[in-house]
Amino acid sequence: MADASRTATLHHVPDASLEHEPLPTEQVLAGSPTAGILELEDLAGCGVGVWEMTPGTATDVEAEEVFVVLSGSARVDFLDAQDTVEQSLELTAGDLVRLRAGQRTVWAVRETLRKVYLSA
Repeated sequence: MADASRTATLHHVPDASLEHEPLPTEQVLAGSPTAGILELEDLAGCGVGVWEMTPGTATDVEAEEVFVVLSGSARVDFLDAQDTVEQSLELTAGDLVRLRAGQRTVWAVRETLRKVYLSA
């Protein structure tokens, strides 16, 4: 019998099924975005999964995370203590992004954004 801790795992994430829920109303700035998440693995204490958000604009407070955009497009604004945008990133398929815990962001999704992430 094979040791399960030593076997490979395959997940086809571009078309994995995600159950969506509306974002909390206090986070939504425009539109009616929904988000879905599929947690896939635990890797030495880091969560690995797939997340996506439908078009709209919403705020968030980030965790320690690295992600790769699989599909879609969005702009992420990073806010300073005075709610002023200090940096913006335009995201499209293939982009790799590092988020820091506690960063306050505004996600403006134009085309449903799907990413695979590693998060502590």
